[in-house]
Amino acid sequence: MQKKMGEAVARVARKVNDTVENKTDSLDLANCKLMTFPVGIYKAMRSVTEGIHSISLANNELKSLTGRFVTTFSQLRELNLAGNYLHRLPEEVTSLLHLRAINLSRNRFRRFPEPLAAVTTLETIDLEENEIVAAEEPAGWFPSACWEEAGRSWWPPKDAEVPAEKLASMASLRSLNLRDNPVGPDVRLLIRPLVPFDLLLSPEEPVPKA
Repeated sequence: MQKKMGEAVARVARKVNDTVENKTDSLDLANCKLMTFPVGIYKAMRSVTEGIHSISLANNELKSLTGRFVTTFSQLRELNLAGNYLHRLPEEVTSLLHLRAINLSRNRFRRFPEPLAAVTTLETIDLEENEIVAAEEPAGWFPSACWEEAGRSWWPPKDAEVPAEKLASMASLRSLNLRDNPVGPDVRLLIRPLVPFDLLLSPEEPVPKA
């Protein structure tokens, strides 16, 4: 066990050193058995953080992402966090003014991470294989697709697991992947031209016959 941990630490150090010495614009720490982002990396990379445009932390064991990570690597264009145990993102994500793509597939999100809705440069969001559900539409309300006020509250509700109205206002968004999430029927109505992006969903399972 200790030998494997030592090898993982050495691998991280080697990748960080390569990035610093070669002044590349990416940092790949995928498959490094990380439970947290190593604090020592901030000091080791302080001279090149502004030039880092892409980071992969895929297939680790991360349970959270800190605000410090986000504010340190503020010039990110791409962030790959697939295959971890994340269930939320820090509010500081809204400060990533250049972020174009984020991969959060195979994590533990039960709600759409709302800080992303404020990142106006985002083009692709991948949330495949999470646990995101959609609130059920109350009986007697108008169909979700209408989104008409008509003297009643708007649907989807503001605290819905998928904030449709906020997503619809993201001018740069081109693709939202929600495949393999237990989303409700209201989310399946979010199609063009109601939203300006492609919504990727798994095929709806057939209703069992009585």
